[in-house]
Amino acid sequence: MLEGKKICLIGAGNIAEALVSGLLKGQVVQPSQIFATDVLSERLEVFEQKFKVRVGSSNQKAAAWGDIVILAIKPQAIDEVLYELSLPFKEDRLVLSVAAGVPISRILAILHRQTRIVRAMPNTPSTVLEGATGLARGPGVSSVQLQMAQAIFESVGKVVVVDESLMDSVTGLSGGGPAYVFVLIEALADGGVKMGLSRSNAQLLAAQTVLGAAKMVLESGEHPGALKDRVASPGGTTIAGLHKIEEGQLRATMMNAVESATLRSKELGHKVLGKAPAHSKSRERTRRPSLARRRNHL
Repeated sequence: MLEGKKICLIGAGNIAEALVSGLLKGQVVQPSQIFATDVLSERLEVFEQKFKVRVGSSNQKAAAWGDIVILAIKPQAIDEVLYELSLPFKEDRLVLSVAAGVPISRILAILHRQTRIVRAMPNTPSTVLEGATGLARGPGVSSVQLQMAQAIFESVGKVVVVDESLMDSVTGLSGGGPAYVFVLIEALADGGVKMGLSRSNAQLLAAQTVLGAAKMVLESGEHPGALKDRVASPGGTTIAGLHKIEEGQLRATMMNAVESATLRSKELGHKVLGKAPAHSKSRERTRRPSLARRRNHL
């Protein structure tokens, strides 16, 4: 799918590092197919030494070289970086954006209107190749281009394709989800410590239990409720624990967390939209690049 495709990453932060690691470990692409840029020389040294890929500080040069351009940048830097690129994007060039909260329309407003864009929302477990990524397809993106985007993010975990209107929901669920699960693991471990286990043993048991349970859901294809019922024997220890969970309204709390995070994501997205480009492309090309070079690290 990605054979011979040149991939440019604008920004060499944690997500970019995870993607390069996944692509190379899975032998999806070769190091010669990757070009990464960043404002921090130490990050470029990491990519060059660890992955043996091409690196540089010129976003425009890298984007012109690549068939696939991945915008691994902070959302507040998106306008500056896009104006810096200011390329006559070829119709077959694919742009993948992981700038949280930045809609496809925002990118199209600065780049050529015919640019093919896929918006992505990966999460932090991508750094250990167990990520969950939501993809939204922009106008004109072909099935082959969407498959290429999927192949890139599948190298670091699981991928779902959704309508862009649901990307805030992806952010609220899988974007913030790791933090919710970390709290759950910590609480389980605290419970084990309360009942006499050592901290190290309690944390290991809690983390492995969550990992194993998640793997059972993914590999069995069964509803989590059915798997739960299988563990909860009549009159046993698990059903007693589940009773306490229901008393504490854990389900409602988790649902409320996803809802609250989703609504906050929408709010932040509106703020991004509210900062409309104030200058023409010709003016911005001369004024914005230096700012972009200071702020494109993710």
